[in-house]
Amino acid sequence: MTQRRDFLKKSILGTAGLTIGGMGFSAKSYASILGANDRFRMAVCGVNGRGKSHIEGFGGQANLEIAYLVDPDSKVLEGRVNELRGKGGLNAGVKGVADVRRVLEDKDIDAISVATPNSWHSQMVIWAAQSKKHCYVEKPASHDIHEGRIALAAAEKYGIVVQHGTQRRSEAGWARQVSDIRSGKYGKMLVSHGLACKPREGIGFETDSNPPANLDWNIWKGPAVINSYNKNLVHYNWHWNWKVGNGELNNQGTHQLDVAYWGLDAEVENTHPVRVMAIGGRFVWEDQGETPNTMFALAEFANGQYVFFNVRNVKYPGYKTEVTNRFYFEDGGKLIEGKYESHNGSQPRNVPIKDVRQTPGGNWESFVTACRANDPKMANGNMYDAHYSCALGHLMNTSYRLGTKVPFNEKAGRFGDNALAYEEFMKIHAIARDGMGVPENKAEYIVGPWLKFDGKTEQFVGDHSVEANQLLADPRNSGYILPSVKSV
Repeated sequence: MTQRRDFLKKSILGTAGLTIGGMGFSAKSYASILGANDRFRMAVCGVNGRGKSHIEGFGGQANLEIAYLVDPDSKVLEGRVNELRGKGGLNAGVKGVADVRRVLEDKDIDAISVATPNSWHSQMVIWAAQSKKHCYVEKPASHDIHEGRIALAAAEKYGIVVQHGTQRRSEAGWARQVSDIRSGKYGKMLVSHGLACKPREGIGFETDSNPPANLDWNIWKGPAVINSYNKNLVHYNWHWNWKVGNGELNNQGTHQLDVAYWGLDAEVENTHPVRVMAIGGRFVWEDQGETPNTMFALAEFANGQYVFFNVRNVKYPGYKTEVTNRFYFEDGGKLIEGKYESHNGSQPRNVPIKDVRQTPGGNWESFVTACRANDPKMANGNMYDAHYSCALGHLMNTSYRLGTKVPFNEKAGRFGDNALAYEEFMKIHAIARDGMGVPENKAEYIVGPWLKFDGKTEQFVGDHSVEANQLLADPRNSGYILPSVKSV
C-alpha cells in the first residue's frame, strides 16, 4: 500500500516539479486519487455461510474495497457478487472467481479473508503469506496440528498479519475477565472450562453421487482426500466429517477453547498441554456424521492447570444452551457468566490489574488496523494464539478418535483422582441418560486414552503414540502438498 501511494505521489508531483493545478487536477480530485491509492483491497474466500458475515463486516470499513469474492460454487458466487454490486460504492466492481490462486496473483490485493471448510484454512494462510498478503482466517485456523505449525512458520517468515476469527478476542468483556484472572484477582486458577452446548440436528444419510454442475468439486475439496462427492458434505455438514471438519469441539467450540487457553497463566502461554483425554459419543441421531455430539474432554498443562471442555448438541425437553466459559479457583471460588461465586466465603483480591492487549474496533476493524500498521502483534488473536488454542482441540479430538467402546454408565469416566473432572462428567452423563434418553448399559461411550504430548517437538510420546502421531497430519491431494517448516 505504501509503495503504491508513494509512487503515485512522486509521479504527480515530483517528475517535473509541476503543481496540482498545472497537472489539470483540482485539490479535491488529487485527494480522491490519493484516497483510492491508499484504499485497502480485500478478497473474501468462501461466501456461502460465514463468508456472508465477512462481506458485511469488511464491507462496512472505511476506505476498504472488497475486490474479489471467491467460491467454487458458481450459483452461490453469482448471487453474492450481484448482491454486493447492487449496493454500489467501493465494492461495485467486485469480481467473482472460483480459485483463490487467481486473487493471490493480483499485486493490488492487500489481504484475504477465509471462510471455507476447515481443511482449506491453513492452506490459504500459507499461500497468502507466500504472496505477502495479510489473512483473516475463520476458526479453526488449522485442520490438524502439523499444518497449523507450518501456517505459523509462514506468518512469521513473511511478516504478515494473521487474525483468527475468534471474536471474543475483540470483546472488552472477555478481555476484562482474562485480565482479572491472569492478574491474580481471584487467586490461583485451577480449571479453565469451556462449553459449546447448543442444539444441532442429525444429518441423516446421503449416498455418494456426482457433484452438481454449478460446483467445482476439485477446488471445493482442495487438500482433503475425499473419494466421492456427497450431499452431506456441501455446504455445511462437512463439519461432522473428520476429513474436512473437526466436529463441534473445533467448530463453535473453538471460540470457547480459545478463551479457555487465553485465561491460563502466562507461564504456559504458547505451550501445549502435557496430556489429554476425551470421552463421548454420537448418540440418538443414528446418522452418517462421524464426530461426537456429546463430549467431555480435559487437558493438563505443565503448571498443573487444566482445561475442561463440554459438547452437548442433542436437543431434548428442557435443553439448556451453554456457550460460555467458566473458571474455577484454588480457594473454591468460581467465575460463572462473569460473576464471582464462592461456597466458602472467599473473596476477590485487591491486586493491580494488568490489562491484556486488545486492538479496538471489533474483530473486523481491528484486523484492518493491524494490516494498515503492518503489525502482526496488533491482531486480536494472532497466529500464535490460533495455533495453540486450535491444537488444544485437535489433541482432545485425537484422544476421542483413538477411543474404545465401553458400556454407557457412570463408571466410563476415567480421571484418576481428579474429583472435579468426574463431577463435570457426571453432569453430562446425567443429561444424556435422563434428558436425551440414552439407555444405561445398553448404549456405548467412546473412551479415549490419556495421551502424553511433547510440546517442543509437537509429537505424542508414550502409550498410543504411534497411532496418535499418525493423526497429526492429514493426507493431502497433489497440488496441495505443504512445504516444511524450514522451507516455507
